[in-house]
Amino acid sequence: MANVDNQTGELKSTFGTLPNYLTLLRIILVPVFVFFLLNQQVAGAFLIFLLAGLTDVLDGLIARIWHQKSTAGLWLDPLADKLLIFTSFLLLSFPEYASPNKIPWAVFWIVLGRDLLIVLGAALLALLKKKRDFLPTLIGKTSTVCQVLTAGAVLFFNWLKIKSGLLDWLYDLTILATIISGLQYIWLGLAGWRKSQE
Repeated sequence: MANVDNQTGELKSTFGTLPNYLTLLRIILVPVFVFFLLNQQVAGAFLIFLLAGLTDVLDGLIARIWHQKSTAGLWLDPLADKLLIFTSFLLLSFPEYASPNKIPWAVFWIVLGRDLLIVLGAALLALLKKKRDFLPTLIGKTSTVCQVLTAGAVLFFNWLKIKSGLLDWLYDLTILATIISGLQYIWLGLAGWRKSQE
């Protein structure tokens, strides 16, 4: 735990912090987002997506400014992010819920595959007690930003009923950032494993 504290600052053990409540709100907004999208209410889905993104920005700022980083938040925040990204990418890959723009299935599977690989690798290292802190990297955060921008842009252009070629660039950028971050996490995992064997 000392290693985590050194890299992230002092972590509060209590769950009752404003950033954690904002993160819970983001999780609650996910089924609302799904409801709007399943009912083809793109405007509502887009606004909920923006609100969820705002809670993500706010909880991070408040945690840093007011020193309210917590152990629960360290795990809950990325979980909330993945829930929103996964559901948006999944539903926006179906043409009946995403028109005139939809996310290619290749993008969805690459994003999902990287996250599953990270979860399995982290679980294995934790089980073997080789590594317990799994902090996000700059490249990992960049890939998450690309994914959020992609989903947000698809929702925005679908709301306006505009078929946009800009999205092809976002798809390629998301694929590239996701693959690079996946390779980096694999490298870090292997490096942690080798270090523990010394």
